[in-house]
Amino acid sequence: MRRPLLRPALTALSAALLGPALALPLAALPPAGEDGADPIPRTASGRPDLSGTYDIASLTPFERDPKYGEQLELTAEEAEAIERQAAMAMAFADAPSDPDRKAPPKGGDGSAGAAGKVGGYNAFWVDSGTETLAVGGSFRTSILVDPANGRLPPLTEAGKARRAKLRPYVHENTGDAWWLKHEEGPYDDPESLAVIERCLYVAPATAPMLPVLYNNVKRIVQTDHHLLILVEWMHEARRVRLGTKHDPPAHLPEHLRSLAGDSIGWWEDDTLVVETTNFLERPGVARQGLRIVERFSRMGPQTLLYEFTVHDPDYTAPYSGELPFPQTDGKLYEYACHEGNYAMGNILRGARLLEREAMEGAE
Repeated sequence: MRRPLLRPALTALSAALLGPALALPLAALPPAGEDGADPIPRTASGRPDLSGTYDIASLTPFERDPKYGEQLELTAEEAEAIERQAAMAMAFADAPSDPDRKAPPKGGDGSAGAAGKVGGYNAFWVDSGTETLAVGGSFRTSILVDPANGRLPPLTEAGKARRAKLRPYVHENTGDAWWLKHEEGPYDDPESLAVIERCLYVAPATAPMLPVLYNNVKRIVQTDHHLLILVEWMHEARRVRLGTKHDPPAHLPEHLRSLAGDSIGWWEDDTLVVETTNFLERPGVARQGLRIVERFSRMGPQTLLYEFTVHDPDYTAPYSGELPFPQTDGKLYEYACHEGNYAMGNILRGARLLEREAMEGAE
């Protein structure tokens, strides 16, 4: 049973009037329940306590299916139909495989399962959740809420040009050394591989934090001066310095950058606002102009409301979304990418093998 989510009512007190004080003024406290208890957990200094473990796996897509247009909400019946269909698909994917099946053809058989393409995962490894997300008691057609059509804005010309150079080796895995026609190849050395293939960083799981293929658990630890967000996929530890917007946690100097950027946070009434800048595009290359603003609000003892706006110069306008963070009793496990530390070596060994086969075939 889902718990309806309600947006917190903002008080008339401007965040600018709060100054650098960390203690929450009594006048800004939300009304107590009938039994006198505060409806949300708080720290000793009076701030909402965001600490907890959350599982954000969801069937709701990031972008809206165009068939819905500007329709933000689903009916309960529509949401249940999506969930039933997903459950049936998962049950089918989890069914025992035929032990007498033949090996898939070279390059895969084109199916949606593990045999579809080279390196495909089967359903055992995938966890996309079992429910559509609900905000304010309404089921959503997409995580994106702005633009109104729930779709990413168009790319700028500069954005198209940057992305064309970002991954020049994007190519279907056909099981042969297709890259030999390039002067430099994607498997020349470990550093030539993409960041995600090197198990360094995956943006959608980190900022903004979105439901992804698997490993959707987040762990938040809060003090008066810092917020730590441990992200399961890639095991990224985000450290947010807290205070007011400019005093004291100003952003790091322009030249100090990382893949996950630099995060600072400040309180606006009962909402924590986190701004992240200073991103790297890839190791050694700055990602200019990207700024992400996130908002964390307590919706009760078991749920957060997470809102985000991305200011990306690749797009013609910013875009925004929101989703609930439901607390879980599940555990956050180490994301041990590159199983047994064999994967990277085997990627490169496999590339050398394919190259040798191609050259022998040409001779």
